[in-house]
Amino acid sequence: MGHYFDENPEISSHIREISFTLFGKEYTYYTDNGVFSKSRIDEGSYIFLKVLLPLSLTGRILDLGCGYGPIGLTIAQNSKEARVDLADINSRALALASRSGERLNLNNRVTFLHSDIFEKIEGPYDSIVVNPPIRAGKVVTYQMYSGAKQFLIDGGSLYVVIRKKQGAESAFKYLETIFENVTVLHKEKGYWIIKATKVN
Repeated sequence: MGHYFDENPEISSHIREISFTLFGKEYTYYTDNGVFSKSRIDEGSYIFLKVLLPLSLTGRILDLGCGYGPIGLTIAQNSKEARVDLADINSRALALASRSGERLNLNNRVTFLHSDIFEKIEGPYDSIVVNPPIRAGKVVTYQMYSGAKQFLIDGGSLYVVIRKKQGAESAFKYLETIFENVTVLHKEKGYWIIKATKVN
């Protein structure tokens, strides 16, 4: 059985669209079998976007483990000053994100990278956003956290959404061993939105 965080092209394809509304604006993206939360935007990503969009992130942004792209593409639609790289190991998810980006005329400001965590990533970034693949295990998710610092500019920040019952507190403590400034921006429905900043 394949997982959304694996490369598994053998899974049968059934491309469809999902839509959600945030701050009065509707967003529609392509999704398919073999990707995370294929039938609707997952609650963690939705709450994450509720916090991220008002921050009006600009500059270079990396959506690491982007899936079919709801976080990175939504940020790109709302921040004309942003240049967003969307990266994932799942090529099917990346193809869906690219198809959505093309339909939205965003592909001049977004780039899609087939990358195993930071393997194909070239920084530096002003911001890195991560909805980590919890089911992949701590070895994977903690590599995402620990590796982020070297790809951030001085003063740049990593943003992470994680549920308390899936290790938010331990992830927060781990991030404190890497970053100089770690805060919880928001808590909702058991989800924590954590900001870890690389101090100058």
